[in-house]
Amino acid sequence: MSAITFKTWGGPFVQESSLIAPRNEQRGDQHRINDRIRSREVRLIGPTGDQLGIKAVPEALRMARGFDLDLVEVAPGANPPVCRIMDYGKFKYEEGQKAKEARKKSTNVTVKEVKYRPKIGRGDFDTKTRNVIRFIDEGHKVKITLQFRGREMAHPELGSKILDDVLESVGPAAKVDTQARFEGRSMTMVLSPDKQAQEAMKKAAAEAAKEAEAASAAAETETPTDTEASTEPVATAPVEEAVEVEEVAEVEAAEAAEAADTATAESETTE
Repeated sequence: MSAITFKTWGGPFVQESSLIAPRNEQRGDQHRINDRIRSREVRLIGPTGDQLGIKAVPEALRMARGFDLDLVEVAPGANPPVCRIMDYGKFKYEEGQKAKEARKKSTNVTVKEVKYRPKIGRGDFDTKTRNVIRFIDEGHKVKITLQFRGREMAHPELGSKILDDVLESVGPAAKVDTQARFEGRSMTMVLSPDKQAQEAMKKAAAEAAKEAEAASAAAETETPTDTEASTEPVATAPVEEAVEVEEVAEVEAAEAAEAADTATAESETTE
């Protein structure tokens, strides 16, 4: 067995090389593959998931190379270890994608703190309360802190009123985790999201949107179209009256012209 000699202040000492794990084994997220598998025999699983029985490692390697794939040790603690024939590069890529999706879906819940003053203005109150509502919607807990200064400590009812106004503005989307209490010169209260209430609110909003859309579609259906409006006889009567007036005027003009011609002829005969 090979050994490694180290020099120290007291003299050299010898350490067995077998005690030093290979670089691949020092990382828990790696698998032994191909020639790194140390067992004499393994329980082999084919590339399609079928059981191929217990095989010697050289034979399993030949089968994996015949498929142009890798021999991967998937259960090193079994007796004998379980190996599978697979595309190791594709396997690692898919594992990385699954881990990435899991990180996206996981929610990192933190405690956000929003500070108020007992004599806060209405504009500042609205701004801070909008932040509280946003934090609650994002799934975070919110610590409401009221800071008292000087003689304000003699009027804790001001702080209680501010907290009540915050609860009223947030509504049923949040529940009280920790009731209001004094911590030195501060009064604190902790809110957390109420998942059931938030789901109910989202469902009610979706149903209201559907009802509004249906009502809008019904109103558009009941409104008469331009074609229907043009077929109504309301605008035809004035047009017919105008045509009759024009015809009467033309007849009167013709009669006047005939009368003028007759008068001219009579005057010429008289002469």
